[in-house]
Amino acid sequence: MRAVIVDSAIYRGGRRTEGPADLSDALAEARATGDAFLWIGLHEPTEKEFELVSSEFGLHPLAVEDALSAHQRPKLEVYDDSLFAVIKPVVYEHLSDTVTTDELMAFIGDSFVVTVRHGEGAPLAAVRRRLESEPEVLKHGPTAVLYAISDAVVDHYIEVAGELQVDLEELETEVFAPTGAVDTKNTASRIYTFKRQIMEFRRATGPLSAPMARLASAEVPFVHEHSQPFFRDVSDHLTRANEYVEGLDRLLSDILSAQLAQVGVRQNDDMRKISAWAAMAAVPTMVAGIYGMNFEHMPELRWVWAYPAVIVLMGSVVFGLYRQFKRRGWL
Repeated sequence: MRAVIVDSAIYRGGRRTEGPADLSDALAEARATGDAFLWIGLHEPTEKEFELVSSEFGLHPLAVEDALSAHQRPKLEVYDDSLFAVIKPVVYEHLSDTVTTDELMAFIGDSFVVTVRHGEGAPLAAVRRRLESEPEVLKHGPTAVLYAISDAVVDHYIEVAGELQVDLEELETEVFAPTGAVDTKNTASRIYTFKRQIMEFRRATGPLSAPMARLASAEVPFVHEHSQPFFRDVSDHLTRANEYVEGLDRLLSDILSAQLAQVGVRQNDDMRKISAWAAMAAVPTMVAGIYGMNFEHMPELRWVWAYPAVIVLMGSVVFGLYRQFKRRGWL
């Protein structure tokens, strides 16, 4: 059990104190004074490992099932003995320029916080260190933990959106590069891959708006009564992140449309060039075909200058067609 517990401590008056190793004793000690709470952080626990925690803290079975499955949408659910929140942190991989999402669950109850982390992207260690350096915030209890987690995750959304904006500008430059400077097939593949990353990003940011609005505007059990302004600030940042993502998605759709239009234009140009060269090749083919039928009575067949004249005629017609096609931009 100790292997999945990343950190465990009792916070009294905003200050960290080491409590008993037994979860039941630690929770009883936190509840005894009334101004303390127990915060336990878990990393990818199994059902058997999480069974002890859920029984000690009286967590709802449905919330426990969601915390273990790790394939949930961001949400906020209220149960009789606890508040259950799901948040999806977003991670930007600089080496591969890709976006991945992890999952973070938080149980907020009477004098306790239980956080369950799936993946490596949840910034819980940094959040805990920040809160421990700000006892005035931490003394507000479990609500401070939920606020700090939400604030850190949402602020990172904006940072990731900025990284995606840089990648999108590079992709835009590639799409509108001179013809032949880039691989068109590879560009289209990158656009569709980028589109899927934006979709993954929206699955994390979009559904979180309703829980944040609920925390910011209404009284929710187990949440401090004066916390609404702080959650409103998080909700405002989340709205900004959602607008950022929506803008990236629209711009990416425009880039995709422009790339497809460019492909169509290049195909039309290719077809016009092929048609022009075929028209010029048709003239000598036609003349050679007539003279190749080996009739006895052919025009100018006995004339010594017949073949040079025919060749000059064919060359003149082809040159004339070439000038016409060139003037019209077909070649």
